[in-house]
Amino acid sequence: MLLKENIPISYIFGKIRKEIIMVTIYAVLIAICYNTFHFTRISIPIAVPTILGTVISLLLAFKSNQAYDRWWEARTIWGAIVNDSRSLTRQLLTFVDTHMGATEERIFCERFAKRQIAWCYCLSRHLRREDPLEGLENLISSEDLEYIKNYSNAPLALLELQGSDLRNAFKLGWINEYQQVEIDKTLTRFSNHMGGCERIKNTVFPATYSVYIHFALVLFVILLPFGLIEFFGVVEVPLVLAIASSFFLIEKMAIHLQDPFENKPTDTPTTTISKTIERDIRQMLKENYKTEEKSSVSAKVFYIL
Repeated sequence: MLLKENIPISYIFGKIRKEIIMVTIYAVLIAICYNTFHFTRISIPIAVPTILGTVISLLLAFKSNQAYDRWWEARTIWGAIVNDSRSLTRQLLTFVDTHMGATEERIFCERFAKRQIAWCYCLSRHLRREDPLEGLENLISSEDLEYIKNYSNAPLALLELQGSDLRNAFKLGWINEYQQVEIDKTLTRFSNHMGGCERIKNTVFPATYSVYIHFALVLFVILLPFGLIEFFGVVEVPLVLAIASSFFLIEKMAIHLQDPFENKPTDTPTTTISKTIERDIRQMLKENYKTEEKSSVSAKVFYIL
């Protein structure tokens, strides 16, 4: 995730390096041919690329909005995961009586809360198609770890274990039926959050839409030098480069935002959010977790200095 506002120019234009090189070569060739060979002096009315550029601008604006909507929905879901994780821990600590030497009840609350931390990290890695079990041995028992290895969807297996523990707590009388229902509602919301993330992950942005816009953009860049060279001469080279770069950057921005779980710098910062959840839950469990301590699960975060 990009964490700084002062993003280097090298990073920005590095995303369109190939396009810049190709456009520069093309614009220079057009300028050389126009000024060297008399029969190659071809020009078109500036209105032609202007109209095409206006249409492309509208299409890119629509695509950018749709891509940002996907990114923002993913961020909203993970914001809800933060809130529900805190609510779940609060419910455990207030519903279950852990005072007066209730050791088993305390162990139950800690196991349940730490399994929720593991679920957040597991879901993050699951969405990015990484190993979802990496680092979980510090948060859940070896029995739980062996259990979820049998599932292709590890976060779902963790929720199943949470439900099983909740049923056992009710049978042992640690919570009443109303408290069981409330905690189960919270677990159901986690299932809904996971489904929302998977829907965004598995719903591919229409490929034909992107291809058609890119084809129109290439056509616009091809026509642009012929509309500028009659008025600006060789100055059309930097003009074409600046205009084309703007369009290509907007196109790249939309492409990066449309997939918020691809482990890229523009992703929803799920690992950082999971670390925040871990910090809050551990502090609620009175483990004196400090913000400078390392997380139980190694994080891969992109810093732009």
